[in-house]
Amino acid sequence: MSRVMVAMSGGVDSSVAAALMIDAGHEVVGVTLRLWGGESDSGCCAVSDVDDARRVADTLGIDHHVFNMSEEFDQHVVEPYVAAHAAGLTPNPCLECNRHIKFDLLHRRVEALGFERLATGHHARVVQTAAGVYRMARAVDAAKDQSYVLHMLGQEQLAVLDLPVGEMTKDEVRQRAATLDLRTATKPDSQDVCFITQQHGRQDFLRQRISLTPGRVVDADGKELGKIESVEMVTIGQRKGVATVGGADPRYAIAIDVPSATVTVGSAADLLVKVTPVKDFTWAEKPFTGPVLAQISAHGQPMEAELVGNEVRWAQRQRRVAPGQAVVFYDGDQVIGGAIAG
Repeated sequence: MSRVMVAMSGGVDSSVAAALMIDAGHEVVGVTLRLWGGESDSGCCAVSDVDDARRVADTLGIDHHVFNMSEEFDQHVVEPYVAAHAAGLTPNPCLECNRHIKFDLLHRRVEALGFERLATGHHARVVQTAAGVYRMARAVDAAKDQSYVLHMLGQEQLAVLDLPVGEMTKDEVRQRAATLDLRTATKPDSQDVCFITQQHGRQDFLRQRISLTPGRVVDADGKELGKIESVEMVTIGQRKGVATVGGADPRYAIAIDVPSATVTVGSAADLLVKVTPVKDFTWAEKPFTGPVLAQISAHGQPMEAELVGNEVRWAQRQRRVAPGQAVVFYDGDQVIGGAIAG
C-alpha cells in the first residue's frame, strides 16, 4: 500500500475521500491548504474549514497538517482574476487554483515529502486506456461532476491521483460520512469564489483593487442605447444591467471593449456563433485535431464540434463563450484536453 496525502478542504467530500483511502489500507495524512488570508464567508477558505478538516482527521485517527500557500494563491489566482476583469475577460479562479495550486504546488509538495500518491474529494474519476494512457473521466454522479475544472491535468499528475468519491453519488458520500460520525456529514457544499464574500460581492472586491470604468451600451451599428456603471463587470451573454431603452426584445452583451469603455448588445440570436476561437491548450496526453464533444461551462451540456487549429467549430450554433472561460474537450466521458476562449 501507498503513503497518501489527502487534500482536506473541510468539506464532506474530502472527509470521505480520506476515510476511503484509510479503508483501502493506505498510510494516510491529511493536509489543508491555507489559501486566502482575507475575509471569507463562502467557498472553502474560511477559518472554520481548517478546523473542520482537523477535527475530521482526529475522528479518523490520522495526522493533519496545514500548508500556508496564501502568497502563491495571491500570485496565481487572485491577481490574475483582477487583471482579467480589468481587461474585460471572464476568469475562472477555481480552475486556476486547481491548475497552479492544488495540482502543481501541492503535487510537488507530495513528491518532496516522500508521499507516493495524492487524493482529493473531487467528483471525477481517473481511468486508464488500453494503451496505458491516464485520463480524467466524468464522475458517477453526473450532477456533481467536476471533470471540467480538472481538465488541465496531464499524465504526471493523473498517474498518482486518487479520486475515491468519484465512484459515489453525493447522497452516498453523505451517508458514509454520517455512518462514520464525521462533523462534515451535513455541511453544505461550497458554491462561490472563496475570496468574494456574499456580503460585499464581486464589484466591491474589484473596486478596492482596480478603477471601475463607466461605459456606454451600443447596438451592432454603434448606436448608443444607454450607459453602464462599470464595463469591467460585464460578461458575454449577460442581460442584467445591460437592458436598455428602445425595443421590446431582450438584449444581451455580445462584445466588450474595455479601452473604449463600450459594451455591444444584441438579440438572443446574435449570441449564437458557429466558431469559437481558443488558445492556451492543455492535453491529457498529446494534441488532438478532429471531432470532439466540447463543454463550455462546469455543468453545461457537451456539444458536438470539430477542433481545427485554434478554432472550435460547432456542429450547431452555440452561445458565445466569454473570453477567459474554458472550453473542455471530451471523447465520450473522458477528458482529452481543454483551452481558453480568446
